[in-house]
Amino acid sequence: MYTSFYTAARGAMEEQKKMDVIANNFANVNNYGYKSKSAVFSDLMYYNLNNYRGDDTPLKAGVGIAVEKTNTNFDPSAPMTTDGEFDYTIMDDGFFMLMSPVTGEITYSRNGHFSMSQRGNLFYLVNDNGNLVLDQNQNPILVGNVTGSDNERELSGEIGVYGFDILDGMISNGMNEYVPVQKNGDPYLIRGARLVDHTLEMSGVDTAEEISRMIETQRAYSYALKMVQTSDEVMTTINGLRT
Repeated sequence: MYTSFYTAARGAMEEQKKMDVIANNFANVNNYGYKSKSAVFSDLMYYNLNNYRGDDTPLKAGVGIAVEKTNTNFDPSAPMTTDGEFDYTIMDDGFFMLMSPVTGEITYSRNGHFSMSQRGNLFYLVNDNGNLVLDQNQNPILVGNVTGSDNERELSGEIGVYGFDILDGMISNGMNEYVPVQKNGDPYLIRGARLVDHTLEMSGVDTAEEISRMIETQRAYSYALKMVQTSDEVMTTINGLRT
């Protein structure tokens, strides 16, 4: 009975973590370039029942589940036309490379909503978090004067689009940016990447799918709590018979 109690309690806690992931997706449903996330469960330790000699038996019991990792779906989303002079959408795979002007940390994002930021006498292309946008040579992009009949400002270099051989495991820093880990490998420049200006990639959250996940998670959470209650009632009954 103690095993069933703690297994159910563990299940309820892990389902709450899954619900937190779903809630985060809902919160970013209108965030440009956001990629939806999903919780991945793994089974905890199993052991053999009625096993006195160390043999494997067909009767097994487990001790619950745990959220092993959170996957991110990096599939491209549809672009939306905007009036922003420095709005860009990556039509295929890839990321914008960004650099923190304070720490020099390199991060990556699909959100192409950029603007100008003055530093000294120069203007740089930055994202919503104030990080510098890097060009195809991994240098910060300077914003020049207005040129041409379209009254758009000249950039010091072409915006770089970078990819990785493996996307699994990239760490989200909570600001719609990602930090690669060792298994992702080194970034490489995607030559010929299609960039569409005056557009922004919409959020990758599928509202209908998230609602289905939410209902499923709520039911699993409810069943886990019911199991906790039942286990507690059984233990109360057993303890009452002992007295």
